[in-house]
Amino acid sequence: MNVTPTIWLITIAVTIAFFVYEFFAHVRKPHEPTIGESARWSAFYIGLALLFGVGIGMVSGWTFGGEYFAGYLTEKALSIDNLFVFLIVMSGFAVPKAYQQKVLMIGIIIALILRGIFIAVGATLIDNFSWIFYIFGALLLVLAYRQAFSDHESDPANGRFVKFARRVLPITDDYHSDKLSVKLDGKFFFTPMLLVILAIGVIDLVFAVDSIPAIYGLTEEAYIVFTANAFALMGLRQLFFLIGGLLERLVYLAQGLAVILAFIGVKLVLHAMHVNELPFINGGEPMLWAPEIPIWFSLVFIGLTIAVATVLSLRKTRGDKVGRPDDDATPPGGGSAVSSGSH
Repeated sequence: MNVTPTIWLITIAVTIAFFVYEFFAHVRKPHEPTIGESARWSAFYIGLALLFGVGIGMVSGWTFGGEYFAGYLTEKALSIDNLFVFLIVMSGFAVPKAYQQKVLMIGIIIALILRGIFIAVGATLIDNFSWIFYIFGALLLVLAYRQAFSDHESDPANGRFVKFARRVLPITDDYHSDKLSVKLDGKFFFTPMLLVILAIGVIDLVFAVDSIPAIYGLTEEAYIVFTANAFALMGLRQLFFLIGGLLERLVYLAQGLAVILAFIGVKLVLHAMHVNELPFINGGEPMLWAPEIPIWFSLVFIGLTIAVATVLSLRKTRGDKVGRPDDDATPPGGGSAVSSGSH
């Protein structure tokens, strides 16, 4: 895939322009988006992402187009998992709904910046060290295990990093609009909004560790990795308000993501064996008998896994609700089980 520096610059500039527009058109003035507004913009960004994938397929070939769609599906699923943790953070810090848009916007921008750094590092490692696929594959298998079987619950609002920030910084007890800092009685204070942003930033770093090796297991093209991540993050703010209630019903999303991460981990290890150069493995010779999983199979597998996890989740929570008609509480497993697995 031939991507010139000019195309890179245009892509990055357009991405920045979208986020600048988002800020001034929707986020600058604190308000809670309506369902209609969220639905329209979610549909717009998803449609734009699909059109971009079709464009890649028509211009560069459908192998690259398939890699983009597989990467986009994976990153979108991981981003929805990310949204759930954002929900936990904002609930833990009791962020007023009118200010949640700003928190989400900042969190998404931090995520894109961190992933951009990881993408550049990953591309450099892949270009120079073929054995990095062994590392990426092993990392994804470990993350898949943690995602599927870890049952500990975590509260990002009471994490060690946030507790440390509370000890060393002067922080008010109350929010002051959506400001990060305020002056009271002549003294300078930070607001809880700063702690929310710090917690979101730490979470974004953890998710970047998950997402970048995962998508590099589907494509080695840094341009596809970046654009799939950018489109997965675009519209995430609107999606939060659109499916906020549905998030708590996706009780099997963690298990679905674990299956996807494990699949990509195995795919990476097989690819590493196929291009092996490590002298202590097979005498430094490639293991050409190791199968290369085609991208069409990856795309179908990821799509089916997400669909099955979603359908089973909705069936389970619907059954729980029918079984306990007088209980308005969140269904068991509907909350922290989704994302506490790896985060």
